[in-house]
Amino acid sequence: MLSITTTAQKKDTYIHKIDSIITASSPIQFNGVVLVAQKGKIQYQKSNGYKDFENKVPLKINDQFEIMSNSKQVTAVLILQAAEQEKLNLHTPIKKYLPSLTQTWADTITIHHLLNHTHGITDKGKPTVFKAGSQFKYGNLSYMMLGEILKNATGKSFTELANSLFKKLKMDQTFVYNTKNKQSYAPGYMNENNQFEKVKQSFLNDDIVPAAGIISTVQDLAKWDQALFKGKLLSPEFQKQMLTPSTSSQHNVFGKESMGFGYNVRFIKEAGLDYFAVTGLGDGFTCLNVYFPSTDTTLVILENQMPKNSEYWSFKEAAIKNTVLKAITSSNN
Repeated sequence: MLSITTTAQKKDTYIHKIDSIITASSPIQFNGVVLVAQKGKIQYQKSNGYKDFENKVPLKINDQFEIMSNSKQVTAVLILQAAEQEKLNLHTPIKKYLPSLTQTWADTITIHHLLNHTHGITDKGKPTVFKAGSQFKYGNLSYMMLGEILKNATGKSFTELANSLFKKLKMDQTFVYNTKNKQSYAPGYMNENNQFEKVKQSFLNDDIVPAAGIISTVQDLAKWDQALFKGKLLSPEFQKQMLTPSTSSQHNVFGKESMGFGYNVRFIKEAGLDYFAVTGLGDGFTCLNVYFPSTDTTLVILENQMPKNSEYWSFKEAAIKNTVLKAITSSNN
């Protein structure tokens, strides 16, 4: 399997390890789908758990999930495509595109600052909490604003632009949530001591979709990785901007150190490997998408559960990622 596994024995070990992680109920149950692909071909995919706990409906490998902050990567690409078409400029103050803003920061904060979470805005009606470009603070507001900017600059809504892009990429099971078309995707659950409670009221609405509102499958996100990282979405100039760190951020899945962060792409250096990652968490969902360029390997994990205890956030995701990472590094040695 993969150049991540050079022998049948290694393949069995690697598969067995992922299988054991997703079937073990301690310290927390895994409830979702895992996919590993190399060079665009699926090498491993498996589901574990329930789509619907109340009626004991098992998850299937092609079930759809809210992908939470993974959605921001799509928004970033759409912004860069609009910049390529000269419909907007990443380094122009956002007042030009959002003229209704009244705070003075609208004359200094740029689209670039919104893209990499270095803007300092916590409320559109209040002063910023730090000078633009000086710090990193992750949140949804800037990507909601980017959705507004897209509409004002292109004349099309985020939903129109994103759904059109998914169609081009043959991501046939991916769409933007809207309050009128609640499709039959997996509902989210909160997990407390492996007791699952359905999220009654989603926080998704038409305004937040550019930050968190895309519904997708593991297979479609593997297609997304092939398009994004193989330069099929952006020109070389804008591809470089998308995939160059412009600030830094820490995330527990990748250790305690701050690492590079760009336009909703994490740049991770671990065990001698450089790789890209994006995470998502909320609304009863947990998501991880990792791309290892050295072996052209994608790992996508989507769960329709979120632990109530923050100690276990992305716990299984980190364990599966570490297994894939170890398989790649051991085959390189």
